[in-house]
Amino acid sequence: MMVAGIGSRKGVSVEDVLAAIETALEAHGLAMTALSSLATAALKKDEDAIAAAGRALNLPVIIVDDEALKAASPQTLSSSSLSWDLAGTPSVSEAAALAVAGKGASLLGPRTVLGAVTCAIAISGDAS
Repeated sequence: MMVAGIGSRKGVSVEDVLAAIETALEAHGLAMTALSSLATAALKKDEDAIAAAGRALNLPVIIVDDEALKAASPQTLSSSSLSWDLAGTPSVSEAAALAVAGKGASLLGPRTVLGAVTCAIAISGDAS
């Protein structure tokens, strides 16, 4: 499974989210078709652009609850004071991706920051 974790400031556009996902995937030599799902924190559940990106890519957007986000936090590679303050995790995108990718998941690298959107790619052992 390959998951794109998304973090953003409020009010970003779907184009911003899609560009961040594409940039993160390209950094690892991957195509959009490699993704299984998108993931984000519960505090982003009403962020229209993230939901719209899922629809545009025909991928589920999985909302990660605070407990799962915090459980994945020790595996994150990046840290943002804003993320700590708002979500209680060093990186919303990284922790969300790890939480959804599941047991044994790992990040392909630190999150990609593109403007007001962050994207991290996590894979689990059953990535194909």
